[in-house]
Amino acid sequence: MEIAICIFLFIIGTIFGSFYNVVGYRLPKGESIIYPSSHCTNCNHKLTFFELIPVLSYVFQKGKCKHCHKKISLFYPIFEFLTGILFVLSYLSYGLKPELIIVLTFISMIIIIVVSDYHYLVIPDEVLITFAIILFVEILCINGLEKALYSLLNGLLSFVTMYLIKKIGDFLFKKESMGGGDIKLLFIFGMVLTYPIAILSIFVGSLIGLPIALLILFKKEDHIIPFGPFLASGATLLLLLQFNMETIINLYR
Repeated sequence: MEIAICIFLFIIGTIFGSFYNVVGYRLPKGESIIYPSSHCTNCNHKLTFFELIPVLSYVFQKGKCKHCHKKISLFYPIFEFLTGILFVLSYLSYGLKPELIIVLTFISMIIIIVVSDYHYLVIPDEVLITFAIILFVEILCINGLEKALYSLLNGLLSFVTMYLIKKIGDFLFKKESMGGGDIKLLFIFGMVLTYPIAILSIFVGSLIGLPIALLILFKKEDHIIPFGPFLASGATLLLLLQFNMETIINLYR
């Protein structure tokens, strides 16, 4: 039964991952996420059903457009596959509990903002506002009004802390140290992870991103590095590991 659930969630995750790719790619450009339908960005060939099968279409077409034979970015199947894997890991971590809905919603947001921030160095407000509302409603329905209000408080504290970190970074580096989207993102991290874990995600994300950032800076000195994907990685890792204050305390026992 568990294997069947994992397979189902993986398939659903890849399908959603394909859609999240579209949202993250189009929304920052002000394009509709519905129209026009999926097409080759080189020749505008409208993709058929068999060209839209997540991951497999890329493999069967050998990574090229069936019509003009232009190479398709490996980015798309990677994120389709990654979304499927994260959906499965979410289930393995939380089981078939109501909280799984919150986790899958959070993962969905993460995929979209990583795609957007990677391509355009932008985390769209539309995405953050939409998911903040959805997550608050889910927390309210699953955990009740008191915990929902507590989640807002955690979000606010996380937002303020991240804002102060940005201001310190701006002062030290004499330039903008991070974007406004990263600060707003911490509000949602605080809602879902609680304040202490949201702040911990900053440091975990920084540790994940440090070797990558150093490599990029070594090759391209003036290259701008988006912090959002690293923040997202840290938060996702802590979420799937079910980190909370009790977990942190136990590490020191």
